[in-house]
Amino acid sequence: MPEKKEKYVAYVSTYTRNAEIGIYLYDVDMENGRFTEKDKVKITNSSYLTLSHNGKYMYAITDFGVESYKIKADGSLVNIGSASINGMRGCYLSTDYEDKYLFVAGYHDAKVTVLKINDDGSAGNITDEMFSAGLGSIVERSFLPHVTCVKMTRDNKYLCVCDSGMDQVKIYSFDSVTGKLKLKDMIHCVQDSAPRYIKFHRNGKFAYVSHEVGCTVDVYSYSETNGNPDFEMIGSYSTLNEDYKTSGSMTCAMKFSFDHKYMMTSVAGSNAVTVFKVNDKTGELVKLFHLPVSGDYPKDVAFFPDSRHIVSLNHESNTMSFFNLDLKKNIIVLNGPFIKVPSGNCIIIKKL
Repeated sequence: MPEKKEKYVAYVSTYTRNAEIGIYLYDVDMENGRFTEKDKVKITNSSYLTLSHNGKYMYAITDFGVESYKIKADGSLVNIGSASINGMRGCYLSTDYEDKYLFVAGYHDAKVTVLKINDDGSAGNITDEMFSAGLGSIVERSFLPHVTCVKMTRDNKYLCVCDSGMDQVKIYSFDSVTGKLKLKDMIHCVQDSAPRYIKFHRNGKFAYVSHEVGCTVDVYSYSETNGNPDFEMIGSYSTLNEDYKTSGSMTCAMKFSFDHKYMMTSVAGSNAVTVFKVNDKTGELVKLFHLPVSGDYPKDVAFFPDSRHIVSLNHESNTMSFFNLDLKKNIIVLNGPFIKVPSGNCIIIKKL
């Protein structure tokens, strides 16, 4: 019998402005590195999406809080409820590794909201709320706290919270019984760097923090010592070419390849992607290239599962651009026409 090919679906969230459609679904053409639209979902200003770790559910930011969806066998979505976050619209969300809780980051009100996940997979009641406080250093841009990312350590013990306005990553212990947070530690980032995202290597040993204004990815080792989180700096890596100044540039997305052998960041200003090779033994990065994506403000990017193609979601151009990725020659080559997407924010590729 012929070998059954793996199938994938892509989800893209957008701002809706005066429209109704906020999530677009696509079949993924693995061979040619392209998407084909298959469905649309009505939702208001979906600024970010996340999948449950068991792959059964998807959660989306909306003006009204969080929308929950069950993922059908073909990748299509069934709405199973909505939940309030008791605050301004969020910008990021993620689940713990047991899929018992959902964490929401609030950029505008600098709040972390913890929601219990119900037995049916829908987001439920709020179990905790944490506000960041203080004044940052850049009066013109972000003199107030702004929570941009909330992500659990892979051992499911600590919630890491990026505050781009305060140049900090706060580390909270998390009680999975009560759903409560307690501040345990803090990573102090370079002044005016604006940490945007934190992600962990799948081996759980290394944390990667991307900096929006500083245009760097900082790498830390992670461990637990005597019941306390321990983050030690390993190195810092520019997301730009050496001859490109950071002024006017902004690091946007940070994504691992499916096998975590590579990392990709996107940069507005230079409107390019930077691909790094990841050393899973040391956590260190090696920059392979920084190349343009033929679009304005690449707000999110994604590797295709086989790392033979990439896609860039260009927020200001209202497009997705697709590229063949050659990791032997360290180049990307545009592989076809753009796909129109209005005000794109986030892209996820999922195996069916």
